[in-house]
Amino acid sequence: MSDRLHYASQAFGPLIGVAPLMRSAFANENMQPIGEALLKRAEENVHDAHALMDCSVYLQLTGHHDLALAMQAQAIKTQALYSLPAQRSELGIRLLVLMGPGDLMANTPIEFLIEDSDVALDILYLTLDEDWPDTVPDHDVMLVGIAESEANQPLLHQVGLMTANWPRPVINRPEHIARLSRDGVCAALSHCTGIDMPVTVRTDRATLGQLGIGMIAISSLLPDDHFPLIVRPLGSHAGKDLDKIDTPTDLIPYLERVGADYFYLSRFVDYRSADGLFRKYRVALIEGKPFVCHFAISSHWMIHYLNAGMSESPEKRAEEAECMAHFDEQFAKRHTDALRIIYERMGMQYLGIDCAETQDGNLLIFEVDNAMVVHAMDPVDMYPYKKPAMQKVFDAFRQMLENARLPITNDVAEHP
Repeated sequence: MSDRLHYASQAFGPLIGVAPLMRSAFANENMQPIGEALLKRAEENVHDAHALMDCSVYLQLTGHHDLALAMQAQAIKTQALYSLPAQRSELGIRLLVLMGPGDLMANTPIEFLIEDSDVALDILYLTLDEDWPDTVPDHDVMLVGIAESEANQPLLHQVGLMTANWPRPVINRPEHIARLSRDGVCAALSHCTGIDMPVTVRTDRATLGQLGIGMIAISSLLPDDHFPLIVRPLGSHAGKDLDKIDTPTDLIPYLERVGADYFYLSRFVDYRSADGLFRKYRVALIEGKPFVCHFAISSHWMIHYLNAGMSESPEKRAEEAECMAHFDEQFAKRHTDALRIIYERMGMQYLGIDCAETQDGNLLIFEVDNAMVVHAMDPVDMYPYKKPAMQKVFDAFRQMLENARLPITNDVAEHP
């Protein structure tokens, strides 16, 4: 904490970065001194891009979303490129990551994947409103970290044009990321043996209203499905405004509460285990190999690790530890074919998958994307089994970078 406060207080000091700030928030540390120091720097010099960017992260972590994004926009306008040196003394790989503006779920959370490594990181923020650089820092590998969203589709298209003939290896091509919408993933994985991902359709507010008052039938939207349904606004994550709709009339109070214009709609799948509890896996798929990142157990169908009561239950943690210890020979083996299909159809070297197992043994897919938070922030005394499991993820990610690296033949990668 003292180091972070020291850096936060230095005018035009080095970038602190997302991972250290989020780690402080995750540990319930008092972040106010850091926030005040960053705000003071930003107010005293509007060209202190590091202060603006770190302050944006601090504001997001403390619930000031709109102000955080405004400060981030100013930071990007001031300076598009941000660098974090390798944490080990010997430099191993130079990684360039392309990102777009947005909150902490708008890009691959790359810092957590390369913490305490020999990877030097350059992050280049791209927007459609600013000119893109003619040259970028030399690098061994580039990763496109921009996540799929309606807002990001035009940006992903432009990045695809820019990187089509890139002189360095590119991980996670933008044209593949662009297909990671919920309905895009559903279309890619439809009718696959061993995979259950209910048909997901986009609809608008007026249509949901008509469904709610009985003017149209569910068959007009989901021909082979039925209530209960899952509804969520386009672009929502982490369960925000996600709800289970048991009957058509339940849509009326939902629409009164949620002001979005467009929604995703799909059939609800009851994936309870025999003991009546729901279990959800977060899996990192790295060059086709699955790695478990967390395993949450809850009495509620909408599981998020932080609200599943894992820290309050030694029994749940013991089950998660058992899952992580035997993941390769159990879960991964049961779903070998399904995971291979996901890897082949998505065409990406790095992916996150939120999933479960249906009562008939299929792999139930909730979400597939490149921006899931994969971290090792949990306290070691409570979760001693997590550190070795997460180190496998980080080692695989590092090996993926090594596998992608090609011999360097020129000094600077130029904008095509």
